[in-house]
Amino acid sequence: MTLTQSPVSPQTSTDSWSAPEGWPAMSIKQIEAMLCAPGQPFEMETIEVEGVATRCWKNAPPSLAALAQIARMHGEKTFLVYEDERVTYDAWFRATATLAQHLMAAGIAKGDRVALAMRNLPEWPVAFFAIVSIGAIAVPLNAWWTGAELAYGLADSGARLLIADAERLDRIAPHLDELSALDMMLVSRSHGALPAAAKSLESVIGAPPAYADLAAAELPAIQIAPDDAATIFYTSGTTGHPKGALGSHRNMTTNILTTAYAGVRSSLRRGEAPPAPEPAVMLTVIPLFHVTACSAGMTGVMFSGSTLVFMHKWDATKALEIIERERVTATGGVPTIAWQLIEHPDRDKYDLSSLKSISYGGAPSAPELVRKIREVFGALPGNGWGMTETMATVTSHTAEDYLNRPDSCGPAVPVSDLKIMDADGQTELPVGQVGELWARGPQIVKGYWNKPEATAATFVDGWVRTGDLARLDEEGFCYIVDRAKDMIIRGGENIYSSEVENVLYDHPAVTDAALIGLPHRTLGEEPAAVVHLAPGSHATEAELQAWVRERLAAFKVPVRIVFCEQTLPRNANGKILKKDLASLFS
Repeated sequence: MTLTQSPVSPQTSTDSWSAPEGWPAMSIKQIEAMLCAPGQPFEMETIEVEGVATRCWKNAPPSLAALAQIARMHGEKTFLVYEDERVTYDAWFRATATLAQHLMAAGIAKGDRVALAMRNLPEWPVAFFAIVSIGAIAVPLNAWWTGAELAYGLADSGARLLIADAERLDRIAPHLDELSALDMMLVSRSHGALPAAAKSLESVIGAPPAYADLAAAELPAIQIAPDDAATIFYTSGTTGHPKGALGSHRNMTTNILTTAYAGVRSSLRRGEAPPAPEPAVMLTVIPLFHVTACSAGMTGVMFSGSTLVFMHKWDATKALEIIERERVTATGGVPTIAWQLIEHPDRDKYDLSSLKSISYGGAPSAPELVRKIREVFGALPGNGWGMTETMATVTSHTAEDYLNRPDSCGPAVPVSDLKIMDADGQTELPVGQVGELWARGPQIVKGYWNKPEATAATFVDGWVRTGDLARLDEEGFCYIVDRAKDMIIRGGENIYSSEVENVLYDHPAVTDAALIGLPHRTLGEEPAAVVHLAPGSHATEAELQAWVRERLAAFKVPVRIVFCEQTLPRNANGKILKKDLASLFS
């Protein structure tokens, strides 16, 4: 059955931005032809990956170990900032190489799984690169998981060694008897007694402020091919057990040039020569166990010699203080973060002039947010689409292109392809029609760890079936309409939640919104909404229903709207936990 296109809601947020005369100076295809030509920095080559001919960045580092060596060359530049701790690239490399040597001495070999469970700390990039640089497979576990969930990830991956902070160890400790494969543990920032199989991470590499005092060390000489396994990132797990997405070194390093390409493309679109590369200061507030932060964020930072700033936990006031103190140039992660900075009552008390970009992914965003970022901060907005199975970025959407198409997630990056498929999984749909989004490219993971049936159902001849409903326009810009499993069908009529949510977002009082389906005896489902209002704003259920009714077909109007005092609950990837909202209507 072909999924027909839903009428597009009016994009009121574009009223305040008009394309300047002469924009765009070049088309997307013209820029790609120029930047990706032979001999250019973004040159592409076709390589067989998992038996499939795949376009790849020719100049991407061949492995994460190679990236570590490149990062090492940044020397005394500041790499990591966490509260009053600062770590240079040289100090980070000393700690990474020392830990890598320790792991090998402990018997960790190529292909062994080593789990990493901690909040964003300076130890995280040290542990991650120590693991992958010896050919072992890093398993970043969700630091928000319960002890039972962490134990599931450890057991499912068969991790032999765990590197954790004390808080995560406390959660895991009651489950240690269940983990027969786990031989060793290294624990950071613990001040109490440790289990018999554990030792402090500080006993191996010291505390972050002392990394610079470590003796110079080298990474072990291990042969690593680009398509060797490097990571197991677990999917969101909003339903059932999460699945481990097995990623390669090539998957991870692809994002380095993908991110750089987006910035150059924006300059050429406005007819400007690309600026000379400048190190950035990135306030990273989403967890590194998520591919957006680790793959799309950290790898590019390391390649360019930029700085990562961590927070103990997200706090909008502290974020404003950090932006001012560290002269942060880029931040973001998920739309909620941007909204909280925009709405903060004391925002004007801080010097935020260093901010050049606020980008996010992992969750749908309101078109209104795009305009607000430019209006409030003078910064360029950025967005993109990806998923755990794509190691983050497949589409990139920045600057004027994003202001011009605020409801899109951008076109596919040059090394990737998108197509829209019918529900039969066989028929490709034409431009403008809504169907399931399929993606391919060098960032698509190898499959699911130890789940051959799920792998076969999701990965087809180099393509990943995303489960997202989307459409493409004539220039290849992608518009995510909904998750297929979240689409509401009311009496046979399809309701795409993002369409209704965007209309709610356009109301001046609404800053967070989610649409879910409520069971109905005869219609099957009816739409209902949960909204969060901006501080000091007011709106009633009837007012918002009338707002939607004026802009969309009557069958799309939420039959009920409830108000939430806080922003809506999200998982670590920034996706609203819609399954947690149904109880609000009982």
